[in-house]
Amino acid sequence: MTYSRYWINSYPPGVPADIDPTQIRSVAHLAEESFTRYADRVAFIQMGRSITYRELDAQTRAFGAWLQQHTGLKRGGRVAIMMPNLLQYPIALFGVLRAGGTVVNTNPLYTARELEHQLKDSGAETVVILENFAHVLQEVIGRTQVKHVVVTSVGELLGFPKGAIVDFVVRTVRKQVPAWSLPGHHRFNDVLAAGARHALQQVDVGHDDLAFLQYTGGTTGVSKGAMLSHGNIAANTLQSTAWTEPAWPRDTHGIAITALPLYHIFALTGNCIVFLRLGWTNVLITNPRDFPGFVKELKKYKFTYISGVNTLFNALLHTPGFETVDFSALRCTLGGGMAVQRAVAERWKQVTGCILTQAWGLTETSPGACINPITEEFNDSIGLPISSTEIGIADDDGNMLPIGQSGEICVRGPQVMKGYWNRPEETAKVMLPDGWLRTGDIGRMDERGFVYIEDRKKDMINVSGFNVYPNEVESVAVTHPGILEAAAVAQPNEHSGEAVALFVVRKDPSLTEEQVIEHCRTALTGYKLPKHVYFRKELPKTNVGKILRRELRDEAAKL
Repeated sequence: MTYSRYWINSYPPGVPADIDPTQIRSVAHLAEESFTRYADRVAFIQMGRSITYRELDAQTRAFGAWLQQHTGLKRGGRVAIMMPNLLQYPIALFGVLRAGGTVVNTNPLYTARELEHQLKDSGAETVVILENFAHVLQEVIGRTQVKHVVVTSVGELLGFPKGAIVDFVVRTVRKQVPAWSLPGHHRFNDVLAAGARHALQQVDVGHDDLAFLQYTGGTTGVSKGAMLSHGNIAANTLQSTAWTEPAWPRDTHGIAITALPLYHIFALTGNCIVFLRLGWTNVLITNPRDFPGFVKELKKYKFTYISGVNTLFNALLHTPGFETVDFSALRCTLGGGMAVQRAVAERWKQVTGCILTQAWGLTETSPGACINPITEEFNDSIGLPISSTEIGIADDDGNMLPIGQSGEICVRGPQVMKGYWNRPEETAKVMLPDGWLRTGDIGRMDERGFVYIEDRKKDMINVSGFNVYPNEVESVAVTHPGILEAAAVAQPNEHSGEAVALFVVRKDPSLTEEQVIEHCRTALTGYKLPKHVYFRKELPKTNVGKILRRELRDEAAKL
């Protein structure tokens, strides 16, 4: 069963039903066109230091040439990039792609075990790394295929005095600056200087070539490399720009705030690549968890766009001084990665005057699959399927269900990955016949085509045979004025099989368990109520601020 793409009737004026991915030959070609078209514009800013599109062209060309000359990088060769939001990131990223390589984005906060797995699994032979994390690489490099290491510091392109750099790093990046040595390593600036003496050899990559090995699933099991091709990323870039074009004409020169790490798929496509194609300026926030510093940075710019996750927006709203930021140019706030809570969305609109638009996708979909119209008031949905995208709701056997029924959300479109790297069995578990991807999210579609997430399949709580969705419990809990954050998880229970456990970060230190439960009782039926409430100073989160329910489930099982 299919739904005949009836949701197209709900598209905003000017948004096409389909895009033509062949408009972009490759991500490298996209970048090269922008380097030429917007040469004199500022492409990226980090801590006050800017780099123009012309400079980015020269430096990515040099980086790519060095990879070809020094490491022997061939078409499809994997290069790992392990750093936070620094100017060096886009230089390395587009340098690898222009040289014909495949980027392996690597979380700089990985443990040695996690890093070893990703490097061995991907087969990366070159790593570009921030020096503060090199001690982790040093632990595992002998057990990997890595032969070349490019090392950089936070301020290598900023021109800060060395002492200031160390102080900044100590305070914000790793809490320590390790003493380390890696034989044969190269400094980032030295690589650029050496590469500038060579010509970049053109490599003919196309839609079927891999642009990224984007690792996913680390919060639920062994991390798998989603194979994202140049065609996948080209399609999702065009889908994103087609959706936003009614909000700002193609020739708009805006400022995008990039607080989510560029190594995460949300910011990688939705900030870095999309706005590079549009010729915008990306302001890189190196340490978004320093919220007073983040707000101070926001006050420097009349920004047009900001993206993030619910926890980031919530934290900004609770940071003194945020309400005095100039929001006069803000046209779009995009939330994704986790459910945006209505209480946060309403407060955001009240403070900024801008709608918090909810979108949804996965690493496996490059990532965009659904988005709300930018002018649509917050409606709790994840939006409509974007151009050239189909959404289906399937039962456990993969059969598509009628409109309105809940089941597993499936996606089909040109942005869907080629599969998991070297894991055909894992690929077979998520890919249905005819190109449908099983997402693991439970949801439904309404008669207008808007999609509603009810929860992650694996996160559902089964109370005496009744399904309880954590998102619903959490959304009710955080409307209490004394609650800052909340996470609901399953807790083993001898009577009901599982019960709802609620972990809470308090705004009001006097808040009690009984008060929380009574508040929830006003909006939730009996079996959905928290059986126990546990107060914590903070909740465990991923690198992008997504709450780690798995850790809380493990904790709840021991209580």
